[in-house]
Amino acid sequence: MTGNLIRIGDDPAAALSAAVTALQSGAVVVVPTDTVYGLAAMVDNADAVSTLFERKGRPAHKRVAVLVADVGQALRVADPGPGFDLLVENFWPGPLTVVCQRAPGFESWLGDDLDTVAVRCPGHDLTRALAREVGPLAATSANRSGGDNPASAAAAGEAVGGGLLVLDGGDCSTDASTVIDLVSEPARVLRQGAITGAAIADAGVRLDVEQGSDDR
Repeated sequence: MTGNLIRIGDDPAAALSAAVTALQSGAVVVVPTDTVYGLAAMVDNADAVSTLFERKGRPAHKRVAVLVADVGQALRVADPGPGFDLLVENFWPGPLTVVCQRAPGFESWLGDDLDTVAVRCPGHDLTRALAREVGPLAATSANRSGGDNPASAAAAGEAVGGGLLVLDGGDCSTDASTVIDLVSEPARVLRQGAITGAAIADAGVRLDVEQGSDDR
């Protein structure tokens, strides 16, 4: 069964407070984003991040992303490469995940890749507010690895085993975020999502487009 489901629209402040408390206690939480529902944990809590992987059924060689409140918070975890400024100016907050080298000193385990980090500033006010309160969030879509992304909050909570705090933001069923690798030269689109390669190129970022796997 779904644990504690809170409808954000009823009392956004109460929903935010409950999620902050849960995350700071070491729990993982289901949160809405501007794309799909996500499973989130505090990025510096190794036990919580491990639980996130277990709930997801995600193999360790596939890292999870980091959700941030703003560009300043992103720079705490990521060492931006060429094109980063253009991308965040044009597409953040929004459905674009950017893969960069890790910032010096950022050593949190997000999967077995310890050199790079995938970071996104989502276009959802409450999720950004949550990151602003507790710090960057380790996050992945709230579904079993390889499965479909549930559109409803309740279904997302059940998909990752139930018993969690779930923040209900209504239907979340848009395309997943586009993932772009800035470590490569030129940059590569690893997963095509809501933002097209053409839009990224129009923003001034040189691309060698490569379709990656459907990383769910």
